[in-house]
Amino acid sequence: MELTPKEHIVIVGGGFGGITVAKGLNKPDARITLIDRTNHHLFQPLLYQVATAALSPGDISAPIREIVGKRSNVGVLLGEVTGVDPQRKLIKLRDEKEITFDTLILAPGAQYNYFGNNIWENHAPSLKTISDALNIRERILMSLEEAEQTDNRELRKPLLTFVVVGGGPTGVEMAGAIAEIAKRNMMRDYKTVKEDEIRVFLVEAASQILNGYPASLASKAQQMLEGLGVEVLLDSPVSDIEENIVHLGDDTINTSNIVWAAGVAASPILNHLEAEQDVTGRVKVKQDLSVPGFPDIFVIGDAAYLEDSKGEPLPALAPVAMQQGKFLIKLLSGQNANPENRPAFQYVDKGTMATIGRAKAVADIRGFRFAGFFAWVLWSFVHILFLIGFRNRFRVFIEWIIFYFSFKRGVRLITDRFGKRIPASS
Repeated sequence: MELTPKEHIVIVGGGFGGITVAKGLNKPDARITLIDRTNHHLFQPLLYQVATAALSPGDISAPIREIVGKRSNVGVLLGEVTGVDPQRKLIKLRDEKEITFDTLILAPGAQYNYFGNNIWENHAPSLKTISDALNIRERILMSLEEAEQTDNRELRKPLLTFVVVGGGPTGVEMAGAIAEIAKRNMMRDYKTVKEDEIRVFLVEAASQILNGYPASLASKAQQMLEGLGVEVLLDSPVSDIEENIVHLGDDTINTSNIVWAAGVAASPILNHLEAEQDVTGRVKVKQDLSVPGFPDIFVIGDAAYLEDSKGEPLPALAPVAMQQGKFLIKLLSGQNANPENRPAFQYVDKGTMATIGRAKAVADIRGFRFAGFFAWVLWSFVHILFLIGFRNRFRVFIEWIIFYFSFKRGVRLITDRFGKRIPASS
């Protein structure tokens, strides 16, 4: 006779935090359900490399069912959570299905924040999903194709101008990659496009890029970007974005290629918890990562707001989500599951890093600061280590080796995702 599971643990989100819990939580007498609106885990830190034709989507993603397939008590549900009822202990899906839970772990990640100007998204796509990356990649390639067939130099300017809004790690990495793909890698493929015609802008509202990094590393990163030909515009908040136009106060940039990488906001499903949130929508959790008033509901990763010992909020980084996932594994598996006897989560900061381009990166590892080739090697090693699955790691390693010596980007396909047609020469 089959025994009824004592507990139903529901995990919302197949990112770093959710996957960590689903893979590591050892409770044979519990039923675990992992819900995500896509069927794959995505390594978002390398998403920009898909957008710039360095990697394929399969290199940085893996099916969730394959990742947790060996766990007989873990089920995977493809669906989009639209609401949470903490009092009745149930979650609602878009297809009006309701799922009850005993313990809920919310790890829904975050989305890009257009600061109330959501219409900008139509002209400045963000970079959060594989679809986003493929859309941006094809916009870049289509612009180069159109420029190749446009004789008028003035008409070519917007096609060969690229603007990345936001000077965080994603924006810096994206701007550097675009500069490499457009200024170096594509010159041999597009015969009529001259290097001096291509302009790449990185627009940042603050006084330095890589906010939160030491000023010395941010300065070196800016120098590396400028060495690649990127024009870094600091203290330049975007006032408006129209089709093919970015407004920076009284100044404008005409461009067919705008990428938004400026700030994030937490998932709107967190609003249903009716808990205190910060300005970006993250839930202010207790020290054990539970929601105040609901000891059986936990929020982790980009959706959780928790301060460190210095009073600074924990960063929205993969290591934070993974450490929080491991903390919950111990909490829910051990003797400290009692709300009255729970330890506090302590984040161990192992460092931050960002890549600017081929053999160019900056890293701050527990106070030791590196820039250049060695930092790039560290960045490459850490990112390959975080990839799930030997096949993914091996493929990415080989792709990077090939690119390092040949300067050739791998995937440069246009599948006509936008229904565009190449114009006649003008």
